[in-house]
Amino acid sequence: MPSPDSAPPAPSVPPRPAVRPGAETPSETTARLRPVPPAAPEAPTAPPARGTAPADRTGTPAPHRAAEPDPALSWSAPMAPGGVPGGRPTVISFGEPERYDGGGPSRPFARRTRAQVVAAAVCLVLGAGLIGGAVTGAWLADGPEGPGTRHAFTVAGDLWHDVPVDQLFPPTVQGGGAGPGEADRVWTRIAVAPDSGCKGAFDALLTRVLTPVGCERLLRATYTDATRSHVTTVGLLFTEADAAGMKALAGRFDRERLDRRGDLVPLPYAAKGTAAEVFGPEQRASWAISVLTDAPVVVYAVSGWADGRTVDEPQPAEDAMRAGATTAPAQAGLGHEAQGLADRFERALRKRVGSATERPS
Repeated sequence: MPSPDSAPPAPSVPPRPAVRPGAETPSETTARLRPVPPAAPEAPTAPPARGTAPADRTGTPAPHRAAEPDPALSWSAPMAPGGVPGGRPTVISFGEPERYDGGGPSRPFARRTRAQVVAAAVCLVLGAGLIGGAVTGAWLADGPEGPGTRHAFTVAGDLWHDVPVDQLFPPTVQGGGAGPGEADRVWTRIAVAPDSGCKGAFDALLTRVLTPVGCERLLRATYTDATRSHVTTVGLLFTEADAAGMKALAGRFDRERLDRRGDLVPLPYAAKGTAAEVFGPEQRASWAISVLTDAPVVVYAVSGWADGRTVDEPQPAEDAMRAGATTAPAQAGLGHEAQGLADRFERALRKRVGSATERPS
């Protein structure tokens, strides 16, 4: 038994293993396993291109996942000076927004601002208004049985009492290129008949042909050429028919060629004391007649000589104007006289109707 004064035996310490050269010590192992504190944030770099996976610190691409927009670039991010999210200037055009960012990738679209929503709504309203205006304009324009057509038809029927005589029958009518060989013509008004009905104004057969459309008013005036050797009566028969009635009459004239029949020639208007004083039924040499379908009007012109010579067989203006025609009316240019005046009065009538139906835009 040991004595009390003797020291206790030292605890046994396991022998320390020998360390091989290059081997890791326990303290180094502990240090290696201790958590590493987070490093200071690195400077931001440009975001990877859309559709590519970001690489890790070693440069190895991470597993593929959808690229997410940078919150700093969202249109809902705080506005930097200049009013642009993220402080990057934006150039606005009427196409897609173009962002200047020093060559970086384009920014994905994000939430729209209230101003952009309002602008889009305004453009939508304006576009709808333009389209609606175009549709309305087309609805008002002349068309088969359209409101514009009916309005123009009605206006044309009222011209006989709405337009002064000097405008319906101008004192002078220019006929550039209207004569034989496209020679110019100038016609001077020498007589205007009082407006009247159609009783006694046409031969019996033509009266029967025109009866289905009725007779609202008949206006007539007689013109002479610059040499005062030819006289031509122009007539505007305002009918009582609607558009369907005028189309039916025009169709009959076309099918039966009534405008070429020598027994359906309109009568001239002879006025005493003028060059047309002896311009009667026997002096009719050529004529033209046109049934309008866009107005309740029949336009005609009949020409002859001012010296009162008779004509055995009047010739339609269409035939008298043909090259090589040798009849007396053709050689005298009376077909050109009748057709030239009829065409100009028909065009003037349509132009006047168009002016009366124009609406301010």
